[in-house]
Amino acid sequence: MKRKPCVAGTFYPARRDVLLDTIEKMTDPKAKKIKAVAVVVPHAGYMYSGPVAGAVFSSVRIPSTVVVLGPAHQEVESLFAVQRDGSWLTPLGETPIESGLADLIMARCSLVSDDPKAHLFEHSLEVELPFIQYFEKRAAIVPICVSYEAGYDDLEALGRGLAEAVAEYGREALLVASTDMSHYVSRKRAEAMDSLAIRKVLDLDPRGLFETVRGEGISMCGYQPTAAVLVAAGRLGAAGAELVRYQTSGEATGDFSQVVGYAGVRIF
Repeated sequence: MKRKPCVAGTFYPARRDVLLDTIEKMTDPKAKKIKAVAVVVPHAGYMYSGPVAGAVFSSVRIPSTVVVLGPAHQEVESLFAVQRDGSWLTPLGETPIESGLADLIMARCSLVSDDPKAHLFEHSLEVELPFIQYFEKRAAIVPICVSYEAGYDDLEALGRGLAEAVAEYGREALLVASTDMSHYVSRKRAEAMDSLAIRKVLDLDPRGLFETVRGEGISMCGYQPTAAVLVAAGRLGAAGAELVRYQTSGEATGDFSQVVGYAGVRIF
């Protein structure tokens, strides 16, 4: 199955030349790159969150395999939905799915289902792909859509399964957690609330992130995939994390009374 883009022309440009120019302005190909276990990147329209995502992807080495986890913004049938074969299309070209790793993930975590329908109209994974394609044309992906119904024990099981699958896979793979931070609050409140969640990410504390977001009422849409990635990263030997960039939609709109927050983190 070839998954066609659903937000090209809205979240990011639909024309290849315009998209390339947009990404070039938001990234630094000459930036010093580190080998990362995982990254946390936003998934809004490029005019709002693109500079944050671009800064993160510029700062890490993109290997030939990338596992992307994002939240489902609508109801999906599966708790954790993977597309195990086929490819994804963007204006920059076609990226294959790494079926071997997808199969290993499903074998290591019984909660993961092969459910390509869950991805058809979801933007949270799609918007990361042009950045991946820009830096590594030969990359293959494993897309995983995470239901909002997932509890912490479910996410821990997913994280353990991801780590075991990547270890068995035996080749380098980057984990990508796709999330925006606080939604539609003042910049002051967004910065205050987001700092609580970011602190847990930097501490590599998945349970702390889950409980902080729930307990403080932080409208971080992808805290569940981020928690799963933190579990996996810890089991894969991650020793630290760094905030690469934080900003809000107010930087693009000039309106700081109602913003969305965006954080970019690399985990190594």
